[in-house]
Amino acid sequence: MSFFKKMKERMFRASSKLDDGLEALVEGEAAAPEAPVETPQPPSEPAKPGLLGRVLGRSEAPRRVLDDEMLESLEELLIQSDMGVETAMRVSANLAEGRFGRKLSVPEIKAALVQEIARIMDPVARPMPLYPARPQVVLVVGVNGAGKTTTIGKLASQFRAAGKSVMIAAGDTFRAAAVEQLQVWGDRAGVPVMTAPEGSDPASLAHDALSRARAEGVDLLMIDTAGRLQNRADLMEELAKILRVLRKLDADAPHNTLLVLDATTGQNALNQVEIFRKLADVTGLVMTKLDGTARGGVLVALADRFGLPIHAIGVGEQIDDLQPFDPEEFAAALVGTDLQA
Repeated sequence: MSFFKKMKERMFRASSKLDDGLEALVEGEAAAPEAPVETPQPPSEPAKPGLLGRVLGRSEAPRRVLDDEMLESLEELLIQSDMGVETAMRVSANLAEGRFGRKLSVPEIKAALVQEIARIMDPVARPMPLYPARPQVVLVVGVNGAGKTTTIGKLASQFRAAGKSVMIAAGDTFRAAAVEQLQVWGDRAGVPVMTAPEGSDPASLAHDALSRARAEGVDLLMIDTAGRLQNRADLMEELAKILRVLRKLDADAPHNTLLVLDATTGQNALNQVEIFRKLADVTGLVMTKLDGTARGGVLVALADRFGLPIHAIGVGEQIDDLQPFDPEEFAAALVGTDLQA
């Protein structure tokens, strides 16, 4: 099964909600066809279908004039999908250009939505850049529970399969479960995982990991970090110390700082981007758990507001459930339509 098909199936909650809303918006307000003149029917002849049956049975999809009232309802629908007020207004306004006052069907609105969403997402759809520097240091940040550890494991496995030598540093030394999970991924992918005793200094581990990676000529060093936002000052100091230590060995490190976000948190993902951009110089985003939410529109809001590269998205637990971000495939899956040939 292609990743698009898998994404479309697993984002059903988001696309179904949007789909139902669009149908209600158009069909609920579309002019009902004129009622036929009632004529007596023989007892053996089945009754004529009701309004729903006529709507479903018509060769042409029902249409509604795109006016101010419909645009306002469309904005509300997009906001409910967690696209955010500003982005929802922008998408609706762009959709109305050249279409205002015309009668539109649900398929036509969907096609226009896919076009507008993809247009917003296209500039940020970029894979994580690979540099000639060895080792290339990738710092991974995000709140606990966002899928940081799993994302590191999947990316490490994918880079290893692509011929890159990879090392992982289990820098969230306060969570034994995170360390164990990385070790499982490391064993699965044939990637070494550096660990330290629980509660030890993450910056010291980062220093030792970079020293070892340089000595062994490793292509990529991926460093996990803690995500305890309850005490932001401590986390800020911890990340700042990791950066200081890394830059003593390599002035350009880290070469990438990936922020992993959980799609199920909805609009809170915007707040997390704001916070982590202050804590660390975030260079790109990875969005996980799109299969567990009806709020996939938050990714559109993130692209529209911050313009940070979106490197990958995840729709499940398997290694191939994390893939490079494709704006057209995502837009089509979010809206619940097939890709145009």
